[in-house]
Amino acid sequence: MNVIDSSAWLSYFSGDANSTVFAKPIENINKLLIPSITLTEVFKSIFRQRGEDVALDAIAHMEQGKVIPLDGSLAIDAAQYGVDFKLPLADSIIYATAQKFNAIVWTQDADFKSLDEVKYYPKSKGT
Repeated sequence: MNVIDSSAWLSYFSGDANSTVFAKPIENINKLLIPSITLTEVFKSIFRQRGEDVALDAIAHMEQGKVIPLDGSLAIDAAQYGVDFKLPLADSIIYATAQKFNAIVWTQDADFKSLDEVKYYPKSKGT
C-alpha cells in the first residue's frame, strides 16, 4: 500500500522534476491510500495558485484511491508520532495513516526523511 504526502501530490500535479517518481505509486489506484488531511492540503494549495476548478479536478483524481478519514484512534496515533518524531500535525496524521495500513509514505518533505517505511526524494532545484 502507498500513502502519498501532499508534497508529492503537488509535485505530480505540477509536473516538476520529481513528478515521474511519484506517478507510479499515484497511478496504482488499487494500492493508493489517501489520508483525508492530504485532500485539505492539496486543495488549499492548488485553489490558492490555480483556482477552484483546477483544485476540484485534482481532488477528484485523488479520490480514486481509498480515502482514510481521521478517526479517534488514528488521531491518538498521530499525536504520539508527532511527539515521538517531532512531526507537524498534518505529517503526523499522514505517517500514522501509513503505519496503520503498513503502507509506504512517498514524499519530498524532509520531516519524513529519517522515518521507517518512507521513500523520500528531495525537491529538485527550482521546484
